[in-house]
Amino acid sequence: MKVIKTIGISLLVVITLICVYGYINMRDRHPGYRTDLIIENRKPGVMRAGFAAVSITPEYMEPWNDTDNNARYEPEKGDTYEDLNGNGKFDTHWIAGFGNKVAARGVHDDLWARTMVLDDGTTRLALVAMDVIGMFHPMVIDIRKMVPEEAGITYLVIASTHTHEGPDLLGLWGESPFRSGVNKEWKEYVKRQVVQSVLKAVEAMRPAYFRFSQNLTEGRVTIKDTREPYVFDEGLRMMQVTDAETSETLGTLIQWGNHPETLWSRNLLISSDFPHYLREVVEKGVYHGDNIIRKGVGGIALYVNGAVGGLMTTHASMEVVDPFRDTVYVEPSFDKIRAQGDTLGLIILRTMEEKAVEIREAGINLRAKTFDLPLRNRLFRLAAAIGIMDADMTGWMKKRTEAAVWSIGPASFITFPGELYPEIVNGGVVALPGRDFPVDPQEAPPLRDMMQGTFRFGIGLANDEIGYIIPKSQWDVKKPYVYRDRPYYGEQNSLGPETAPLLYEELRQLLKELPGKPY
Repeated sequence: MKVIKTIGISLLVVITLICVYGYINMRDRHPGYRTDLIIENRKPGVMRAGFAAVSITPEYMEPWNDTDNNARYEPEKGDTYEDLNGNGKFDTHWIAGFGNKVAARGVHDDLWARTMVLDDGTTRLALVAMDVIGMFHPMVIDIRKMVPEEAGITYLVIASTHTHEGPDLLGLWGESPFRSGVNKEWKEYVKRQVVQSVLKAVEAMRPAYFRFSQNLTEGRVTIKDTREPYVFDEGLRMMQVTDAETSETLGTLIQWGNHPETLWSRNLLISSDFPHYLREVVEKGVYHGDNIIRKGVGGIALYVNGAVGGLMTTHASMEVVDPFRDTVYVEPSFDKIRAQGDTLGLIILRTMEEKAVEIREAGINLRAKTFDLPLRNRLFRLAAAIGIMDADMTGWMKKRTEAAVWSIGPASFITFPGELYPEIVNGGVVALPGRDFPVDPQEAPPLRDMMQGTFRFGIGLANDEIGYIIPKSQWDVKKPYVYRDRPYYGEQNSLGPETAPLLYEELRQLLKELPGKPY
């Protein structure tokens, strides 16, 4: 009996410790934090704008030997590393997006926190475009609290480009599925660098004019939709900001919907993928050797992603035609992303030159709100409980997140905290026989139909990364499957089937409440 009693007490202690550990990991890291903004500008005028680019590139990683050349660090198969600092452990950065054990071997191009600050005299809006796979909402709140009050930021948006060739910042792609891939020192460094980027953009503010342009037909080049129904967010949308006194470009915001993963799964060099070359082209121009083909506009270019669910990708089997070298790239390579950047850059620069609408006076109308979403995904729950994911729970399996809408002159913007399926923003949600839920499309009409103005930007992975946001009538995890004989990838990486209709309703309401009238 004494032995049984001892075993029982020991089990109770273990269970208690596990529960406490899970509670600590899933606790609300920012109790009471809520955003609820409604701001209207009734007196348009000459606004001010500032841009900055601050590197977030990791500076230290140890070389390693990939014995079987499978792009995975597997010491059990003979892979070894050089312990350069003599601390007895492998100091690396785990590349996010293509499974576990992908250890970086070096850096191909810098990762950036690129910031645009806009000020109409009443509201100071900051948008940071980050070269990371994504970041959870608690990290966004941490950064907001780090920005000094004297910076005067009314609202800060941090949007991830979603590069699959940068270090893990979510925790899901570490050495094993049960070990976080986040380098904690680098994570803190990223926070500090984002703050510096915001402060530098504030310091650089100048009176500014805006030149809006868009190309809604040519952007499908180099995109493949890997899930039916085939719907894209292929529109290229640009906001060029120029100095009101010198006419020089301060910066350019570019929005397009595609996964930055053209380098694919065997790349071991840290990179922002195609956004690197795309931004270079917009800033510095398109070159063929030493010959310039088209001049860039200067300034600092920001790339923000759109609705990439579905998923939108330049698949490893997809051709990218080099616009100058009479070469077609299929295998993933840096030449392939250079050709992709050149191709897109040429379209963007031509569109900006030929189809821009200039606005000299404008104001910011803004609506932003915090809300909760249910966390139904069991794997996500486990990851949160064991500390791999920063859950930021506000209640039992309720995750805090955020969305915003704003307008500037003839342009309106929506932000969504993950990988939205394009049919939710552009239309085309279906409800076919065999679907898991016998419901009609819940996410209709499409969000862009409810937006103001001519230029309608949709910014994804903004202020959070909640995974795929799938129309409920297209949720498909039960047999018989609608389109093929096995489940799709999206549902495995989604909070759950209620995410899309709940987020859609929040955005619909925000658009309805957005101050101002259609331009």
